[in-house]
Amino acid sequence: MPELPEVETVRKGLENHLKDRVIVDVELRRKDLRFPFPNGFDEIMKGKKILKIERRAKYLLIRLSGGKTWLCHLGMSGRWTLIGDGKEAVPGRFNYGGEIGSGQGPHDWVVIHLDDGGKGVYSDHRRFGIMDIFDTKKQNEHKLLKSIGPEPMPDSLTPEILSDKLKRKIPIKNALLDQKIIAGLGNIYVCEILNRAGISPKRKAETLVKKNGVGERIKKLVFEIHSVMIEAIDAGGSTLQDFRGVEGDDALGYFPNSFVVYGREGEDCLKESCNGIIKRIIQSNRSTFYCPKCQK
Repeated sequence: MPELPEVETVRKGLENHLKDRVIVDVELRRKDLRFPFPNGFDEIMKGKKILKIERRAKYLLIRLSGGKTWLCHLGMSGRWTLIGDGKEAVPGRFNYGGEIGSGQGPHDWVVIHLDDGGKGVYSDHRRFGIMDIFDTKKQNEHKLLKSIGPEPMPDSLTPEILSDKLKRKIPIKNALLDQKIIAGLGNIYVCEILNRAGISPKRKAETLVKKNGVGERIKKLVFEIHSVMIEAIDAGGSTLQDFRGVEGDDALGYFPNSFVVYGREGEDCLKESCNGIIKRIIQSNRSTFYCPKCQK
């Protein structure tokens, strides 16, 4: 599943090409993705100008004229490809070989036609993606958005905020993956964050919270959350499975070169002066990679 940095990369690419464009037609090639498309979805979209594209956690929020917001979640394999009007994007293929983004592929479910002659093609062979449209002023009431925690970025997440949210008797790994505690953190990056912070993924979240004030471990954890997210966004995310940029760029996603634990089971810990071996365990049906020697 694309994680926050991958979604942010897609957001930037979409905004570069779609901002100020008018949607002249919408093709829906099935009735649903993970959920049915809203009634009249295609007709509501027609004639709307794309004002800007924002992100909340892993949701793309495409702001439209007329006070509407078009919500898009990529699910596990959702992909946007931009084609036409001189755009450099080229259709590609999913890892299993299926065509992506030509507008005629077997998994090209939504095609947006723009006033400049270009097209945006949404492909999703697993169909776990989500699309919705709602009144922008009602965003805080939307069922998918109303309970999401703060963004994992310096202007939103502070040690004080995280300390207050970690008063729970659950493993810290599970806590950081809870979207009500922090928005958008996924399995890969949480493994990396906890390793950098020197915190065992099995440690109970509440044990990091001090009764009086904010402890140094919480401060370190927040610092590493910020650092990993910023580095991963700058790198374009992690190229795993089927992730591609909207311009068909398979070269995006250099952050895996910085992985110190994820996917390294049985290998030496890369921290200086640590001779531990990376271990893999299962937590909530997900693989956790960590060093039992330097993560306490």
